[in-house]
Amino acid sequence: MTLKDVSVSEILRPEDGGSSPGLAEAAQIRYLAPDDTEFTLTEGHMLNVKAGGKEHAGVYVHCSFPHTNKRIYLSVRTVENEEIGMIRSLDEFPEETQRMLEEQVELRYFAPEISKVLSVKEEFGYSYWDAETTSGRCRFTVRGGGGSVKLMTASRLLIVDVDGNRFIIPHLDRLSDKEYKMVEVCM
Repeated sequence: MTLKDVSVSEILRPEDGGSSPGLAEAAQIRYLAPDDTEFTLTEGHMLNVKAGGKEHAGVYVHCSFPHTNKRIYLSVRTVENEEIGMIRSLDEFPEETQRMLEEQVELRYFAPEISKVLSVKEEFGYSYWDAETTSGRCRFTVRGGGGSVKLMTASRLLIVDVDGNRFIIPHLDRLSDKEYKMVEVCM
């Protein structure tokens, strides 16, 4: 038998009649549920979690889909980047917990949206941007090549500057012709 002849269920289930754990266990994913998980904030706004009877201080929330959906498949990790567990959907948790986790996600994935591109100049492998954003006017430098400017969807563009700051152009199709030509050179 070749690998192409084996189904996924056969790989994940031994020859014991299918009584093996499911995909989540095989991948070692622990899903967090509201009945055994409690999130709290410290006075310094650090997130703590008590899950499965074990307390973890100073945890972080990572999104599986940070540019398309920040409410599903959220990984809760320690400062050592060890996964404590995965949240399938924020909707499963009480409203207060949802707000707390949403705030943490927004802080982690802060990315101002660019509303107007004022100028983009290229020189020596870098592009120098001047733009109006949801956080005010920003000037930033982007390294050429290496995927610093990426299409996330057909019309959504992610720009990462040399300092790791992220900016979003949510609707490329809403840029003026002049703005689009400036941005297109960097794509």
